Amino acid sequence: MRHTERKRSAILEAALATFSQYGLHGASIDQIASRADVSKTNLFYYFSNKEELYTSVLSYLLDLWLQPLMAFTEDQDPIDAIRDYIRVKLEFSRDHPAESRLFCMEVMQGAPLLLNQLQQPLHDLVENKVTVIRAWIDQGKLAPIEPYHLIFSLWATTQHYADFRVQVEAVAGKTLDDPDFFQETLTSLEKLVLDGLRPRN
Repeated sequence: MRHTERKRSAILEAALATFSQYGLHGASIDQIASRADVSKTNLFYYFSNKEELYTSVLSYLLDLWLQPLMAFTEDQDPIDAIRDYIRVKLEFSRDHPAESRLFCMEVMQGAPLLLNQLQQPLHDLVENKVTVIRAWIDQGKLAPIEPYHLIFSLWATTQHYADFRVQVEAVAGKTLDDPDFFQETLTSLEKLVLDGLRPRN
């Protein structure tokens, strides 16, 4: 069982790297199998075709992407929770820019292979966290704000540095790989977001 899981994980990691570099149509099963150090026959034992493998990779990315949001609970201090969320999401943009762009491209194309996950698991998770944010607002811990737009804004600001990495580097001359620029970005986003969320007395 462990061997099966290790092999499957190796194929997924190889597919993620290959799809991130070449996209769905540019990547080949031969490239992925070679990168995973398995035969094509072995690969097809785990995944029936390239589209299934691609969908599995995107689902894996979505799970990684959403894990920090899952941590939101009513008993947390919302400012601390959102500060941590901004940092983790920005770290993901720094450490996995190609993967973030792969997910972005799928969504921009209408998410034909990911729509079910977006309409159900993602929708349900966001609804749950909208309830948490509204509870924070009702308790006077956050300034009144529409929770959906808060979540969308957090996604947009943090993922921008991965999805538009080339543009950021062209304009600022730096990327999040530069530790000073990463800290500058994190501090700026925290100030922009958190100052707007603190309750007004």
